[in-house]
Amino acid sequence: MRMLWNAAFRTVFVTALVATGMSGAHAAEVTLMAANAVKEPLLDLIAGFESASGHKVAVSWSGTEAIARKVNDGAMIDVVIIGAGAMDKLSADGKLAAGNRVDFAKVGIGIALRAGLPRPDISSGEKVRMAVLAANSVAYSTGPSGFYLADMFKKMGIADQIKDKLKQPASGAQVAELVARGEADLGFQQVSELVHAKGIDYLGPLPADIQYVTTYSAGVPTTSLAPEAAKALMKFLTAPEAAPIIKKSGMEPG
Repeated sequence: MRMLWNAAFRTVFVTALVATGMSGAHAAEVTLMAANAVKEPLLDLIAGFESASGHKVAVSWSGTEAIARKVNDGAMIDVVIIGAGAMDKLSADGKLAAGNRVDFAKVGIGIALRAGLPRPDISSGEKVRMAVLAANSVAYSTGPSGFYLADMFKKMGIADQIKDKLKQPASGAQVAELVARGEADLGFQQVSELVHAKGIDYLGPLPADIQYVTTYSAGVPTTSLAPEAAKALMKFLTAPEAAPIIKKSGMEPG
């Protein structure tokens, strides 16, 4: 259920928009492409931004790698929100407007279990290692968490043992959906993509000794046709008032 933007809460944001010069008279449509990991808080925040600013946001969702490829290929996008590592690369390659980048939110990796299976102990890195070895199939994403997990399995010394049961869907695919369909016993993806997913048993985040936190950053590509409205959206997303909405989805403000 989306958050209801009551009058008092909306007034706080309108005040912030006016104070930062974002409540312009001319409405624009902002094209936003964002990683699935930030979908839950963004849906609420976009509704608030549209209500407070008069701008409209046309949003689409994918994986970090797929979005980065689109920006590299020159797609006409006003704002992208993807993993910070990929954003660094876009910036270095001159694909982002100078100075138009902010960190939006950060999140760790969670574990999903196929419904009906016995819950394994995931209280330590060694327990997670044992759970992965015991599973018949394991899914993980192609995004920032996927890169980390592939390296983690190597460091655990189990990469060769589990290679035939690993499943890695295309960029933007939801690991929770594979687990819910019974195509994997265990699934690893960002907490925000698993915590509200249906049809799975969410086990919780990776334990602290092996946890990895990804920061998701927002930036304005050089191809933006509405850069001022794009910057207004980014200021809105990183305002202090956005923090409770971000936290509700299992993430922390950037």
